Amino acid sequence: MSAPQQRYDGRPRLLAAQARNLADHARVLGPLPVNVAPQLIDMLNASGLRGRGGGWFPSGKKMASVAGRENPYVVVNGMESEPAAGKDKLLLRRAPHLVLDGAELAALAIGADCITVAVHRGTGVAGEMLTAIADRKAAGWGQVEINVTEPPSWYVSSESTAVAAFVGGDEGRPKADSARVSGVAGRPTLVSNVETFAHIGMIARYGPSWFRQAGTGEAPGTALFTVSGAVRNVGVYELPTGVTGETVLRVAGGLREPISALLVGGYGGSWIAPDQLRRPFSPEGLSPVGASIGAGIVVALPARSCGLVETLRVADWMSAQTAKQCGPCFKGLPAIADDFAMIARDGSREAYERLRFRLGVINGRGACAHPDGVVKFVDSALKVFALDVRRHLSGQRCSPGPRVLPLPALPDESEGWR
Repeated sequence: MSAPQQRYDGRPRLLAAQARNLADHARVLGPLPVNVAPQLIDMLNASGLRGRGGGWFPSGKKMASVAGRENPYVVVNGMESEPAAGKDKLLLRRAPHLVLDGAELAALAIGADCITVAVHRGTGVAGEMLTAIADRKAAGWGQVEINVTEPPSWYVSSESTAVAAFVGGDEGRPKADSARVSGVAGRPTLVSNVETFAHIGMIARYGPSWFRQAGTGEAPGTALFTVSGAVRNVGVYELPTGVTGETVLRVAGGLREPISALLVGGYGGSWIAPDQLRRPFSPEGLSPVGASIGAGIVVALPARSCGLVETLRVADWMSAQTAKQCGPCFKGLPAIADDFAMIARDGSREAYERLRFRLGVINGRGACAHPDGVVKFVDSALKVFALDVRRHLSGQRCSPGPRVLPLPALPDESEGWR
């Protein structure tokens, strides 16, 4: 069914549909609209929905590439390995049935008979999802088998091919073949993140035109932003795509102190300067400055924190998160981190020249996008914090200031990749 045509009223959509138990979910959104499954791909194409996991790939096109293939599979990627992110965990805890609705409708649309929800170990989310799944089964809600798994906690284990590999019984490391071609146990697999499936659950109920009332023509709808750093109210906010960075900060209560930069998209994303805050926060709006919304992460860096030190902390952490499968990753990333350390701590001009060379050589050479993300992140730091780089190279050390970017403890090596 389609909602009456009206202008977007500015209110949250996904966050307004929060309902932890199935009875409340049914009361707010009604029954699962299984009748739309045959038309779902066309509806998604018309809606313009793009995946909210980081790549912003058209969801209808992605789903169509799996539909009609033999024995397809659906994976809900709730790993959310970006340390500064919180939107997917929020949805899984507060609107689990909306996410599962979207996944089940997607499964029916492509002819899949099984769905797996993948979440990080040790978060407690797996138990909550199992409860939600049991409630659906007891109520006779849905037609597709759903289970839950907990892949390893490595950053790269959240990559789509790594998740699909783990679900299929292999190690949770990235693979060369797309999951859409050879995913779970070699089956064509639709892997999308939690927020994407939640949007699908809403589009199936209210239609493409309703979805397009918000956002931009190229990237319609709303998106969830995890906003932190030097803002008054750290949290997850739902806003139309294309709002400016100024708006994102304003809804988070505004800045509590001056900032020197904004990290957009996460640790595989980019730093942008404060003078770019009037840009539309959409893939097309941020592209001219080499940035993207990514997974919806926005971190305001206080001016009293050193951007080089914060970048070094992340680069070092990311270099320890490699899958150890290819040279650009397990050799190149530690080398990048070492060079950056010599710039930030020692003011080494030789390290600076070497780093510039490494960034150009490593980019695009890895088996997955992990090294590309680190290259993008570090390269943006050299540009946005160019004045700080010059100061460090001239021997002027700055105070590191407060640490802002969260860095969880690395997984224990004993955990392995299974």
